[in-house]
Amino acid sequence: MGRTTEATMNHFDYIVATDFDRAWLNFELDLPLKPEKNGLPNPFYIDRPGNPIAELTDALLAPFYRPPKFFFSGHRGCGKSTELLHLLTNPKIQKKYWPINFSIREEADIIDIDFRDVLLAIGGRLFREYRKKGGQLPDQLLKELNNWKGKVEKEISTILEGRMSNIELGASIDAFFANAGLKMKLEPATRVELRQVVENDITGLIAIINHIATAIYSREHLIPLILIDDMDKPDVDRARKIFHDRREIMMQPNCAIVYTVSSALFYSKEFDSIRDQALFLPNINLHPPMEPDHHHEEGYATLRRFVHVRMDQKLLDDNALNQAITYSGGVFREMARIMRTAIGRARRRKGNCLNGEDVEWAATEIRNEYRRILDKEDLKLLKRVVETNRLEYNDRLTPLLQLLALLEYRNGENWCDVHPVLRKLLDD
Repeated sequence: MGRTTEATMNHFDYIVATDFDRAWLNFELDLPLKPEKNGLPNPFYIDRPGNPIAELTDALLAPFYRPPKFFFSGHRGCGKSTELLHLLTNPKIQKKYWPINFSIREEADIIDIDFRDVLLAIGGRLFREYRKKGGQLPDQLLKELNNWKGKVEKEISTILEGRMSNIELGASIDAFFANAGLKMKLEPATRVELRQVVENDITGLIAIINHIATAIYSREHLIPLILIDDMDKPDVDRARKIFHDRREIMMQPNCAIVYTVSSALFYSKEFDSIRDQALFLPNINLHPPMEPDHHHEEGYATLRRFVHVRMDQKLLDDNALNQAITYSGGVFREMARIMRTAIGRARRRKGNCLNGEDVEWAATEIRNEYRRILDKEDLKLLKRVVETNRLEYNDRLTPLLQLLALLEYRNGENWCDVHPVLRKLLDD
């Protein structure tokens, strides 16, 4: 393929690699698997065994009195973002819903985020996306939105009286929503004032969201569906404050919403608040509990497809591929990480086929990263998990699951095991 060009950086063709340069690109860790322009699934998309996204799809298609809310989670790198994008290609979902998919990163500072930021992002994206796609909202609603905008700006001015601050949010309601989100994200001082105003009239903001959603439904005869990605990135304390402490408010918007949430919330006592609407995307089972050498062929076949749609089979040894799958622990992102690191070594040694030594080198690199951050107590807990494969509540368990030092699986009962690259470290 040669050197990466500007065109390559701005456009990605999903083609099978026939050389290591292209293969390196195809295993980009943060490559979003967006649907094709014709609405078909992405060529790199792999349907996992017993895909639990079907459960979310069925729940969205079931009858309801009020538009449903769901809390979608899974380990880092398990494919949550890809599954949400794939959900958009489902013809039945398209027939029932008017969908919006966006990352909260685009609208707020995920390091300092609270429920008010999320609600403002929902209202802003509903309005902006509908207008951007040519939708026309009723004049009465636009008048109401402008009145609300004026009220917000007036209250902010009152708060800022006597202080110098550039709080201009835009002359039009379009500019207001765009600039409010930007300022919430980039300007901590403005964030404080906007949150204070929103807090004083949270019912007003909810009403605005609901009026926009109702207008879209009346025009399109489709229920707005909002899929909010990257809501799993804030730490567990912020997740608790949003989805536990303010759960009732987050359920108020009159549109269907899928919130991604931190897997740490699933391992906390506060999980009870979202239990009824929670769905967890588990890792791919590669072996039964307590039998790491007994391979599940279906799981291995899934990850072979993950590799083969990205690179020609002639570029790698079959045994090396199986070893890479074992080391991945059934996590898509870890599989991509191992393959990319191994491909990098194969390129540097100017090889024409990725081999077992390349894979072992990649596993050692990952193991060395863990060696720097795991302490003696962590290692004790990991050894205990190897002996039992039990998933039990423990304060130290949550960070290890988030680090992927521990991986959760489900085949009937849920259970866990250590990241396969760590077995050598534990044996030492």
